Amino acid sequence: MLDLENHDFTNAQLRAVTIYQSRNSGTANPSRQYRRHTTKEKTMRKIEAIIKPFKLDELKEALSELQINGMTISEVKGFGRQKGHTEIYRGAEYVVDFIPKIKVELVVPEEITAQVVEAIITSVRTGKIGDGKIFVLPIETVLRIRTGERDKEAI
Repeated sequence: MLDLENHDFTNAQLRAVTIYQSRNSGTANPSRQYRRHTTKEKTMRKIEAIIKPFKLDELKEALSELQINGMTISEVKGFGRQKGHTEIYRGAEYVVDFIPKIKVELVVPEEITAQVVEAIITSVRTGKIGDGKIFVLPIETVLRIRTGERDKEAI
C-alpha cells in the first residue's frame, strides 16, 4: 500500500493511485461492475431509424408483429440529399432547410436484428428521396433501473 498522506497529488494522480491500489489489493473497482465479460461478446443491438413522420404507425404495426413492444420516438429535424424545400406562407416564399423526421430507437437481441431491420425497411419505404436511414449499433449493457435486471431480461 502506498503512503498517500505525505504527498501533494493532483486529482488525476490520486485517482490513478487509488485505481492501482484497488486493482492490486484484490478489492473490486466499482466502475468495473457494469462492464461486460472480457470476451467482448455483443448480444444486443441498438437500432436507430430516421423515418418520415407519416410512416410511424405502419412501423409500429410491423414491429408489434415481431413482439417488439418498446421503443423511443423523437421528433427531429435534419437534411441529407433531400436538401429541404420551399414553402409559400402569406405570399412570401420560404426555404425550409431542415425537414421534420421521426427518430425511432430500440434495443433488440442480436438474433432478431436482421428481421427488425427488414421490417423497418418494408414498412417505411416509399421509394422516394428522404425515406430515411437505419443505424445498427452494438450495445454493451442494458440495465433496468427499477428491478436491476440486466441485458436481455432488461429489454
